[in-house]
Amino acid sequence: MDQLERVREAVRNAPAKMTLQVARDLGVPEVEVIRALPVQRAIELDAARWEEVIRSFETFGKVHVIVSNSGATLEVNGQFGEFSTWGEFFNVQSPSLDMHIRWAQIGAIFAVEKPSHMDGVNTLSFQFFDKEGHAAFKVFLSFGGRVPPERAAEFTRLREAFCLRSYDS
Repeated sequence: MDQLERVREAVRNAPAKMTLQVARDLGVPEVEVIRALPVQRAIELDAARWEEVIRSFETFGKVHVIVSNSGATLEVNGQFGEFSTWGEFFNVQSPSLDMHIRWAQIGAIFAVEKPSHMDGVNTLSFQFFDKEGHAAFKVFLSFGGRVPPERAAEFTRLREAFCLRSYDS
């Protein structure tokens, strides 16, 4: 069985499992787990439009942002806004969110619909990966509970607006 099939099988067997954990279990970059999700669950967005995608998050109000690396995971509820660029950084510096994004390292962006590992309720997120396939950061519109219909509609609108290529539903 090749790597892609191993990843797809792991996702089929445990659709609510954290993609980070699936990646670690199989020894693959997390982006490969996202790419192996069914097409209805993970749509690749145009990474060249990273700034537009990030700026669009301001319309959601408070979101749940997760940044994780090999040593720590940080989760924060905040609102995107007050954007600026300085050198290699694209900055988000609102009163509730302070991020400095190394935009040149963004290799892939996905709009992801997936059952939560906590309660099985569907989550909606935008997930950014670096050029090595590791998660840079994730922006969840829902984290523990159902997504309000207006947020779900905006998620769908943005997913379609920034979609890298057309997919059949």
